[in-house]
Amino acid sequence: MFKNVIVRKPARSMVKGITTANLGKPDYKKALKQHAEYVKALKQCGVNVTLLEEDERYPDSCFVEDTALLTDKCAIITNLGAKSRKGEQIEIQKVLKNFYENIEVIQPPGTIEGGDIMMVGDHFYIGLSDRTNKNGANQMIKFLEKYGYTGSVVALNEVLHLKTGLSYLENNNLLVSGEFIDKEVFKDFNKIEISKEESYAANCIWVNDNVIIPKGFKKAKDAIVKKGYKVIEVDVSEFRKLDGGLSCLSLRF
Repeated sequence: MFKNVIVRKPARSMVKGITTANLGKPDYKKALKQHAEYVKALKQCGVNVTLLEEDERYPDSCFVEDTALLTDKCAIITNLGAKSRKGEQIEIQKVLKNFYENIEVIQPPGTIEGGDIMMVGDHFYIGLSDRTNKNGANQMIKFLEKYGYTGSVVALNEVLHLKTGLSYLENNNLLVSGEFIDKEVFKDFNKIEISKEESYAANCIWVNDNVIIPKGFKKAKDAIVKKGYKVIEVDVSEFRKLDGGLSCLSLRF
């Protein structure tokens, strides 16, 4: 169960954020409203939300998940793979000192982003992507092992981050799409397959027996509800324009 969530208010500079989506520039005012609804949904799940002020220096800084991995025993500060995001992790480390005594830091040349890490109990799957390299993944696994956890790497071929196409919903239930549907490493999970046309909905977040999902994906919603979950829909269309999803917008611990 999660007790705390950290989010950061979108900056006006988000219109200059990194993207491959070809969906146009985000509408800042609309993004602010959507972010507020996202925070409201999190609070419905019974967590304490820490809302950080916007940081205009970093257009993508609302995607706080990439800056750290938070566990019950430690916080591990990442080294982001995108050059324009270097420095975001320094700001989040200052915040995490209020919550953690044990803080570890990934060092160059290792790069790793939180969107490439999926927690399943005490094991962490780490996607090797354009943003996360082997050095970063290996450092992360060593830190995890120091605190009694385990980790393993997963090669990515099509998606930006591991959790772009996967979401763990607890109870051995795993949302899967695209390249992950037939991936051998995930064969023992109860798979909830997300169709190609709704692949964006593969990025959801489980928060205390609720599943927050992107609005507008009926097949995905029906499949999740069928598994017995309470679903909360949130419109994140403006963040999708920056290749961002629901998990990207928060650090949950």
